[in-house]
Amino acid sequence: MFPISALSFIIISTKGLVLVVRIAGLIQDSIVDGPGLRFVVFTQGCQLRCEGCHNPETWSISGGDELPVGEVIAQMQGNPLTDGLTLTGGEPFLQAEECAMLSAAARKSGLNVWIYSGFVFEELLVRAKSEQAVKELMELADVLVDGPFVLAQRTLSLKWRGSRNQRVLDMQKSIAAGKAVELEY
Repeated sequence: MFPISALSFIIISTKGLVLVVRIAGLIQDSIVDGPGLRFVVFTQGCQLRCEGCHNPETWSISGGDELPVGEVIAQMQGNPLTDGLTLTGGEPFLQAEECAMLSAAARKSGLNVWIYSGFVFEELLVRAKSEQAVKELMELADVLVDGPFVLAQRTLSLKWRGSRNQRVLDMQKSIAAGKAVELEY
């Protein structure tokens, strides 16, 4: 896995560099990005550019701010009432190594991990065969809300998703089965 220094919160990447994550923003106490009180990381950068996206400001890969991963972890761990970490975007899987580090720290702290991705599980499963960080991020997730936002399928009636094509997946069961296993929401 990844080396985490609890004292300094300096995270070293697999390439020996201080790891930074490019973010559009952080929310400390969200109640709309998964169950319970959530720490939400809005990653910066998304090439999908879904029509009707509610976060178009996250599309540019050069926008937002770079923060050391350790600083984000310190903020996440700063609220003892937090139930979980939500990674959204932008597209979290474009920064899979950084998001895996955040997820590992969340799990170590007893938090659950939800990821919102425009990619579908089946695409990520293929990528995980050749991209170690994608594999690790998938393995660290409890729930994946997958699929692009499709404006023609927009709905306000489904919990945790914006369009009917999106699925709420149990990641541990999905990985074990090698196919998407949906949660009832």
